[in-house]
Parts: sequence; C-alpha cells; structure tokens
Amino acid sequence: MLSTFIIEIALAAYVLWKYRHTLMGKVAFVVLVCLATFQLAEWMVCEGALGLDSITWSRIGFVAIGLLPALGLHMVYILSGRRKSIVPNIGYGIAAAFSIYFIVATHGITAAICGGNYVIFQVAPEAIRVFTLYYYLTLIVGAGFALYLAASKPNKHIKHALRWFVAGYAVFMVPTAIVNTIDPSTIAAIPSIMCGFAVVFAFILVFGILPASEKAHIK
Repeated sequence: MLSTFIIEIALAAYVLWKYRHTLMGKVAFVVLVCLATFQLAEWMVCEGALGLDSITWSRIGFVAIGLLPALGLHMVYILSGRRKSIVPNIGYGIAAAFSIYFIVATHGITAAICGGNYVIFQVAPEAIRVFTLYYYLTLIVGAGFALYLAASKPNKHIKHALRWFVAGYAVFMVPTAIVNTIDPSTIAAIPSIMCGFAVVFAFILVFGILPASEKAHIK
C-alpha cells in the first residue's frame, strides 16, 4: 500500500510538471492523487497514524475513490471534444453526493479490517449497493463510450488514447472480477483490490493516454 502510494504520488508530480497546461493533464493529476490518497488511507487503517482512527481514514479513502469514475468519464469526454456536455457534471454531482454521505453519515462506514494485502470495509448495505451500482455503471459507460469513439474518430492519436483508456479500465476491472469469482469472500474488499490493480492503470494513463492525447493536440 505504501509503495503504491509513493509510485502514484510520484506519477502525479510528473503529470503536474509535464501536462499542467492542459485540461487532460489536470484531470489526470486529480485521478492519480485520488488513487494515491486511497492507498495512503488503507495504509493508515492498517498502521494508524496522524491521530485519526480507521473509520476516518476509511471515509477519506471512499471520498477519493468515489471521484474516480466521474473523473474517468470526464477524460473520455475531453478526448471526444464534447467539453460542454452535461454528462460529466452529472457524474461529479453523484460523486459529491456520495462524498457528503460518507463524511457525514455515522452509520455509512462502520468498520475497516486490515487483511494484510487488502482492507475489508464494512459499509451500510443499502449504501454500498447504490455506490457499487454508480461505480460499475459509470465505469461501463465510460469504457463503452471510449470504444465507440475509438471506432469513429478519424484522428489516429485520439484512437490510440481511447484504446489505451479501455485497456487501462480492463487491467483493474477484469482481475478484480476474477479474484471475486475465485474467492467470493473478497467481495467485501472490492475497493481495496480494485485500487491495488489500478496502479497499472496509473502507468497506462501517464505513459499511454496522456502522450497520445498530447500528439492529438488535446488541450
């Protein structure tokens, strides 16, 4: 967890340095910071530090990962050239609602158990069902839209960026599904497992999606 945090925060610093003048770069930077924040929160749950308990760190982690699907959808829309679309704003609105819930609701997250390789979060059943629906639906919509655009956009660099995007989503969604199928007890640790695999997406974002978008002159 700590090593993943260091990797992702280093990648975020690199993106801020190299791509800070573009909207894609700014959104990518926030994505990497959110991924790093979740890893730090997990490590803090296991180690305990800075005077905050495990529930508080869990809330910080869920706020961070709650933003990720909306940020990913926003990146696809930037690549599509449809910057004025209301869809990304809807995604951010839903993410903000979940953030407020996880921060304010005392019954939202009730416990966090450190399992060594991952953290098991105990979240209110009704909340986690809705959160999971939002999460997967937004990821699927983003990936599906990216696939559609990759097939229809004439610019080869935009095609490459969109294909990298879909590949990036696949590297953390597919392994998580496989792990959950093999061991159903890991379903309670989906956020932790998914974000563990998402470090590969971080590399794809920095060294695949962003360079391709720069070549396509996406600002």
